[in-house]
Amino acid sequence: MSIRDSEAKVSKSPHKNNLNQSDELITIDLFSGSGAVTAALKEAGFQVAVALDNDATACKTYRLNHQEVDLRETDICAVSVKDLPRIPNISLLVVCAPCQPFSLQNQKRNKDPRSKLVLQSVKFITEFSPNLVFFENVPGLASSPEFRKLKRLLSPIGYKLTRVRLFDAADFGVPQRRKRCVVMASKSKSAIKLFNSFTPPGIKATVFDAIGKLPVLKSGEQDSQDALHKARQHKPIVLERLQHIPKDGGSRSSLPEHLQLDCHKRMGETQTYSDVYGRMKWNDVAPTLTTGCTDVTKGRFVHPDQNRAITLREAALLQGFPLKYKFSGNSSSIARQIGNAVPLGLVTQLAPLMKNMISLAKGDIS
Repeated sequence: MSIRDSEAKVSKSPHKNNLNQSDELITIDLFSGSGAVTAALKEAGFQVAVALDNDATACKTYRLNHQEVDLRETDICAVSVKDLPRIPNISLLVVCAPCQPFSLQNQKRNKDPRSKLVLQSVKFITEFSPNLVFFENVPGLASSPEFRKLKRLLSPIGYKLTRVRLFDAADFGVPQRRKRCVVMASKSKSAIKLFNSFTPPGIKATVFDAIGKLPVLKSGEQDSQDALHKARQHKPIVLERLQHIPKDGGSRSSLPEHLQLDCHKRMGETQTYSDVYGRMKWNDVAPTLTTGCTDVTKGRFVHPDQNRAITLREAALLQGFPLKYKFSGNSSSIARQIGNAVPLGLVTQLAPLMKNMISLAKGDIS
């Protein structure tokens, strides 16, 4: 059955611009998706004024959780910055462009037209002259032609890029192993230097910390208090396989021969997708959540000790979304929104650094 939290009542009143123009942390969130970065920034004290995305379902999710934000549901390539609100003193511009064009898993990445989308940020930077620009993507962004062009385009308008930092979200209190490329842009040499010397906080969280206290579910069951905490209805053969996989980190290598898939027999345990049918570990971080994060055939997405895939709510919590965060769409759409999201803890833990960089930029434009 489709899961549509969008059925919740949403105000139909037009957006009201109640921005405090004296607020020093006003933000624009480009490629806002389902609102992960916005949620993290709001928690850290930023005020998101405008958000922009062209995914209709993700925008419905965004509106369910951030009704006060002026969300523009449109193609960024077609947007004229002149049509956006005249907001002075933008502190932060967030640019989390689609990562698929820069992913090593994308066999057509060199011809993916979405790779150019990150360059659309330049017109916003030119128009609003933010104190700080936050770029987040997969590590492949740094070696792309688009990244080199971005650097060339920003230089004439006074912005310099920090050095490329490759962070693991697991070092920022995210209960998930997720490598991300983070780069900032600023006119301030002091701000650039501060970011370049930054050390990740090294905060650790586990799978148990995130989902260990949720109600136990069997295949096909649903938590009566939470529509997103619903277990997939697995086929009997899948359940039989799961029963043979050791709890707390076991893999399909424990399957008896008659339950092994022919393709897995041919490839063996050394092949790329060895995590398929694997269980998560309670006292470790989860693997990188993908858009198939609730499918046992797509990775190590089996619950640590229950014979089922993780639920959408569990996936959302492992990505750092608050327990009460609402999602719009069917199961596959919600899984895609979760898998594509920026880990909230990464942004939350970077927020104090960004605040300091913004302060330096305000007083040290050099």
